[in-house]
Amino acid sequence: MLDSNKDSLKLEAMKRIVAMIARGKNASDLFPAVVKNVACKNIEVKKLVYVYLVRYAEEQQDLALLSISTFQRGLKDPNQLIRASALRVLSSIRVTIIVPIMMLAIKEAASDMSPYVRKTAAHAIPKLYSLDPEQKDQLIEVIEKLLADKTTLVAGSVVMAFEEVCPERIELIHKNYRKLCNLLIDVEEWGQVVIINMLTRYARTQFLNPNMNESLLEEGNDKAFYGSDDDEDEEEDEKDKKAEAPAMAKRKPYVMDPDHRLLLRNTKPLLQSRNAAVVMAVAQLYFHLAPKAEVGVIAKALVRLLRSHSEVQYVVLQNVATMTIKRRGMFEPYLKSFYIRSTDPTQIKVLKLEVLTNLANETNISTILREFQTYIKSMDKDFVAATIQAIGRCATNIGEVRDTCLNGLVQLLSNRDELVVAESVVVIKKLLQMQPEKHSDIIKHMAKLTDNIQVPMARASILWLIGEYCEHVPKIAPDVLRKMAKSFTNEEDIVKLQIINLAAKLYLTNSKQTKLLTQYVLNLAKYDQNYDIRDRARFIRQLIVPTEKSGALSKYAKKLFLALKPAPILESPFKDRDHFQLGSLSHLLNAKAGGYQELPDWPEAAPDPSVRNVEVKDSVPEWTKCSSREKRKEKKVEKPFYSDSEGESGPTESADSESDSASGLESGSGIEESGSGSESEESEEGSESEEEEEEEEKDKKKKKKELKKPVQESESEQSSEEEVRKHERKNKQRKSDSESESDEEDDSESESSRSESEDSESETEVKKKKKAAESKPPSKPVKKEKKEMSLLDLDDFEPAPSPQVTPVNTFLSSSLVTDLEGLSLSDTVLSPATTSPCSALKSYELLHRITGEGLCVEYCFSRQPFSPDGNMVAVQMQVTNNSTSDTKNLHMEDVKLQSGMRVKEFPEIELLPAGESATAVMGIDFCDSTQAANFQLCTHTRKFFVSIQPPVGELMRPVFLTENEFKKEQGQLMGMNEITEKLTLDAKCRNEHAIVQSVITAANLSRVPCGSDRECSPPVPPPALPVHRFAGRTVTSGSLVLATVASKEEGAAQLTVNCEKMVIGTMLVKDILLALTQ
Repeated sequence: MLDSNKDSLKLEAMKRIVAMIARGKNASDLFPAVVKNVACKNIEVKKLVYVYLVRYAEEQQDLALLSISTFQRGLKDPNQLIRASALRVLSSIRVTIIVPIMMLAIKEAASDMSPYVRKTAAHAIPKLYSLDPEQKDQLIEVIEKLLADKTTLVAGSVVMAFEEVCPERIELIHKNYRKLCNLLIDVEEWGQVVIINMLTRYARTQFLNPNMNESLLEEGNDKAFYGSDDDEDEEEDEKDKKAEAPAMAKRKPYVMDPDHRLLLRNTKPLLQSRNAAVVMAVAQLYFHLAPKAEVGVIAKALVRLLRSHSEVQYVVLQNVATMTIKRRGMFEPYLKSFYIRSTDPTQIKVLKLEVLTNLANETNISTILREFQTYIKSMDKDFVAATIQAIGRCATNIGEVRDTCLNGLVQLLSNRDELVVAESVVVIKKLLQMQPEKHSDIIKHMAKLTDNIQVPMARASILWLIGEYCEHVPKIAPDVLRKMAKSFTNEEDIVKLQIINLAAKLYLTNSKQTKLLTQYVLNLAKYDQNYDIRDRARFIRQLIVPTEKSGALSKYAKKLFLALKPAPILESPFKDRDHFQLGSLSHLLNAKAGGYQELPDWPEAAPDPSVRNVEVKDSVPEWTKCSSREKRKEKKVEKPFYSDSEGESGPTESADSESDSASGLESGSGIEESGSGSESEESEEGSESEEEEEEEEKDKKKKKKELKKPVQESESEQSSEEEVRKHERKNKQRKSDSESESDEEDDSESESSRSESEDSESETEVKKKKKAAESKPPSKPVKKEKKEMSLLDLDDFEPAPSPQVTPVNTFLSSSLVTDLEGLSLSDTVLSPATTSPCSALKSYELLHRITGEGLCVEYCFSRQPFSPDGNMVAVQMQVTNNSTSDTKNLHMEDVKLQSGMRVKEFPEIELLPAGESATAVMGIDFCDSTQAANFQLCTHTRKFFVSIQPPVGELMRPVFLTENEFKKEQGQLMGMNEITEKLTLDAKCRNEHAIVQSVITAANLSRVPCGSDRECSPPVPPPALPVHRFAGRTVTSGSLVLATVASKEEGAAQLTVNCEKMVIGTMLVKDILLALTQ
């Protein structure tokens, strides 16, 4: 089949081979036959051949080298998947001869237009480094270039390469630190883990310890941890005055670096991630970097992970056990989450016991001991032994319950299970060392157990206790030695050693009764098989039995054997594990694993924060730069028209300048709190990027004027345009003044209220102009269109219309703006485009009047920018009171959202009389997903559960592109970002107007004007098979969405959607298909 001329047979053969590999079967024998097909023209076959080669290239290097020229050609393929696969295969051939070729391929791929290929280049870097470490310097250059990449697809992979190749080159991260923090939320999950772990180490070298002041205070102050920040500060101040005044006087008050705060703020939402590794990574970051008062947020997320698989539980509990030693108070509210289930595996049970023991204090010890009592009845013997040890640790740590624990353990000595008794003996031995004189009865009771207990460790513990405290039991001790001497030869080695020790101690304290017994035991030990026991017997004989040859030590025999020994400290095995980075393999094994990077200590003095400031390269001549603040503000007003959502949503892929870091900071992180330094830097970057945009804007205006020259304009038209321009200038001036005032204030609410009032003023002016235009006789349609177009342009220059202006039909759709701009000035094309698609806005029922007991609520997506927050979709609600009584205090409560989503609630409707309606506007940030926003709609008497789920077409806003710009952007969104479907248009939907109307109704996109319509003055007949193009951006992330409907003969058509977000693209294709075929 592989040698066939038919591509279909080759494809079938390759599918079978790849299926064999997936099942774990060896397909290496087929390598020569497969490698021949690497030059196949069919893309599907080529992809599968590359999949096969990636698997076996390392094993069959000689054969793979023969086709290396084909791989090099593959690197130039127009399909991004083929380019990436070729690079992947090339980097899998581990032969030093081709290192230069690989190096060249990686450098080219790092500059590739496709982010997917750049990601593959990042993956190839560690492979090349392991093959030839001498290439390190060149690879670092590539890493530095890829670190500056603005796409989320590349970020995780390049940081992984950085960690593998040059983790010590921390200076490479400085310039990219803020960008990585802002991109973090959108990177794929495994990329997030790598970036967070790297940023943890980075932060430990660049920022000061946020708990530096607390380190001088007493540790373990739980009340301060739970109190508010103010209480904590007060307590600290009191202690400072009393105890550590001189030391604290030397220290400056700690102020958190804005970049440190940025990292903590941007990682916090990831605690809600579905991936346990991401949650664990954020938890360790907070544990190692956050102020003591803020670490508590990770507890809930880690407890949530305990509902996962046992493997995840094991890793999480290991880390929780380490955390509970230093930050016990954090997990105390979740004590019951660590109770043991009968279905838990033994290793999980033991770890939960460890955590419960660490959390034990005077207040909860009674609850914990009750739990332990039930655990002792378990059938799992290892778990029971661990529980008894845990009881012993609780008794040593909390003096109040020591006697209770001892009595409980003594009761266990009568247990039928020998293992339980043995473990109890070992633990009791440790507890008795603390207060032996009080517990001679327990020692007597344990002496009686020597006949029954057979576990060596338990017997040895009893004998040690009797020997150590033989003075407390003078009558029983010699008898125990007699019994042990009888069975000496049959005992285990550990027991024999303790019998010799007991004999020596009794010889020194009660030689009359035990002299002969001791000699008998020492004679037996002298000929024992174990050399350790033989040596011990000879040593003790010389030490305790005085002879002529015995040295000076025999005088001190009593002091040596009967010296007071300190009580053992029962410590947690996790006590010193926190010097390893939490969540790492080294922490899990409690030993340094290969490739582990040590967690650096906090610096004594803060390094220079300016190294993280990003310099923007000037792409504008000096003379074009603004001197006054007002001019900058004018540009800011104009900016939204062309860059749509760049200023609001985070960084976009298409931005060339470094200004994306600033816009990302402003939007994703709300950096207002984090200090003035970064703010001033952002404003500089922002203003320079705005200057670039104004240059583009001027060019576009010139082009428009040139296109319109052939059309004869009357004097009245020119004068009307001048009036509009004057109106624009006034409007801009008014805005710049108000904005310069608002810049001095940090209160965002006052800014939004001012902008709303300005918007409403400008809208009333726009409406007056419209009325004036409509009142004129419609003899000159060209003039009317021009007038309307310029007015609508002005409307678009507003930052956003106020949400308080509610009725939909008073607005002209923003997609209409771009429709009108793209029109030729001929009567033929004008009529369909002037029809506003707003009339087609679909209403959805939120609350039925029967369910709502007379209250009926409908909502629609008004497709207007939402002024309080540009990243939100405006949802307009029509509330009708069909009941006989008034409805009061209509508002929202209990909003339940998916991760990342936000809601701006509508203002409360205080009174809605019977039979009347009211309109309200709310904003929802759907985070570019079609997941529902759930909330309660509440009146003064009732609560109704409702949910709003957006169609995918409402998650975008229209954007103006020329045909050339559209084609350029489309060229960058090929491959995986392109979805194409063939369809047959409905009979009613075959003319141009109907197609445009259907697409704009299904999705909030604007039509891209066709270039041919405007190039010459006489009306040009439309092409026989027109192509309709539509453009928009997603509201939250600002990702481009491009749709193309190409009409063909007999109602056939082809729909193409290009979008960075593949999920949105797939859903949008379905919705538009439905609109065009029904």
